[in-house]
Amino acid sequence: MPRHFPSTVAGTVEHEMVVTRSRFITTVAPVTGVADAERVVADVRRRYWDARHNCSAMVTGVLGDQARSSDDGEPSGTAGVPMLEVLRRRDLTDVVVVVTRYFGGVKLGAGGLVRAYSTSVSETLDRATLVHRAELTRVDVSAPHADAGQIDNALRQWAQHHGATFDDPEYGSAVGFTLWVPQDAVDLLRAELAATSGGALAPVVGGTRVVDVPVA
Repeated sequence: MPRHFPSTVAGTVEHEMVVTRSRFITTVAPVTGVADAERVVADVRRRYWDARHNCSAMVTGVLGDQARSSDDGEPSGTAGVPMLEVLRRRDLTDVVVVVTRYFGGVKLGAGGLVRAYSTSVSETLDRATLVHRAELTRVDVSAPHADAGQIDNALRQWAQHHGATFDDPEYGSAVGFTLWVPQDAVDLLRAELAATSGGALAPVVGGTRVVDVPVA
C-alpha cells in the first residue's frame, strides 16, 4: 500500500473577512521549512505593521511532524492553536498561515475569537490550490541513439497516464532516461518497455523520493 503524505498548497493566497467590525486578513503560503515560514511571518508583520495582531501557525516536514503557533497578544489559545487545528484537519504540511487582525472596537470573547480565526483560515484554504505528495521509485532506462526518439515518446506518454514524472534525458554513448514511478506501476513499466523494445531494454530500479503532484 502506498505510503500517505500530507499535502501542501501550490502558492500564496490571501483572503479578508469582517467580523463585528474587526478585519481578519489571512495569508497562506507554502514554505520549505521553519526558517522559511518565519520569513513569511516577518514579511506579513512588516506589511501590516499597524495591525493589533498578526497571529500565526505553521506545519512543516514531509510528514508534518513539526508545528508552531502564536496568539500574538490575543488571549491564550484563541488564535494560534485554532489556526493550527485547521491545518491539521486539512492534512497539510510545509505551509504557514498568518491572520492579521485590525480591531474594530467590539470584543468578540474567547469563543468568538476561536471561530473567527478558524473560519479565516478555512475560507482561505478553500481558495488555495492543493498539491498532493507521493513517494515515487526511480527507474533508469538506457537506449541506443538510433532508438532514442521512439523510446522517448513511449516513455513520456506512459508517464502522463500513470502518475510518473520524467527527467531530462542524458546523452552519452547511449541515451539515459530516468522516470519516477509509483511503486505499484513499476511492473507495468517493465511490461511497456518489453513490448516497445521486443525485450531489449532492461530497466534498473533504484531509490525513492517524495515529489509534489498538483491536483488536476
